[in-house]
Amino acid sequence: MLTHAALLDALVPVMRAAGELIEAVRVAGFEARGKADGSSVTEADEAAERLIVTALALLDTAPIVAEEAHAAGHRTIAADRFWLIDPLDGTRDFIAGRAAYSVNIGLIDGGVPVLGLVLSPRDGILWAGAAGHGAFRQRPGEAREAIAVRHDHVPPTVVVSHSHLDDATRAYLARMGLVQLEPAGSSLKFCRLAEGSADVYPRCGPTMEWDTAAGDAVLRAAGGMMIGPSGDAFAYNKPGHRNGAFLAVGDGGLIATLPSL
Repeated sequence: MLTHAALLDALVPVMRAAGELIEAVRVAGFEARGKADGSSVTEADEAAERLIVTALALLDTAPIVAEEAHAAGHRTIAADRFWLIDPLDGTRDFIAGRAAYSVNIGLIDGGVPVLGLVLSPRDGILWAGAAGHGAFRQRPGEAREAIAVRHDHVPPTVVVSHSHLDDATRAYLARMGLVQLEPAGSSLKFCRLAEGSADVYPRCGPTMEWDTAAGDAVLRAAGGMMIGPSGDAFAYNKPGHRNGAFLAVGDGGLIATLPSL
């Protein structure tokens, strides 16, 4: 079994290849189709997933839970250690021509995200990290740059989804009081916290585990944390891989100053 560091090194080119494939589909043009759950899928989602799953299966023997395969009815029985793949998080933004979409690979071990990679295909910026190895950001053609959460946050910057800002989240933001709000898309919100350019990401609406695993892993590797509504550590391998509400923060000390979900 490869070490976390070796897996990160091996998966960086896989992430970049998936991003290039997605951008090629975007430039060439594509059609969006509806899925059974009401969300949309494109050729870019499916092709990127095939690329990632094929490459990942050559690197590691752990089961792979991938969004599009799951949506098509192929249910992988997740073991204690397994992969969560979202080949194109933010498909709605991708279809609308916005840049806030990402590629996500996350490794879960014992319910905890221990390794993650997130790529922004439009600008080629990659964020990655693993437990015990810290986190980094890498721009195209540049060296890796170590990143960490920040602890200077008065008032805190809160990132919110510009496409999933529901009434419950609006009510939570009102209870937070004086904050600086910034809209963002997909798992890139976690990366903003991990690199120290934002502080809090509250989510009251449902998500799936493949939406959060990679970004959560990067955030934890950078020194941040994620909790559920009761203040407990946010765990994975839940029934149906469905997430409830959560609160992601860069500085864990912020939690005591924030209202409960």
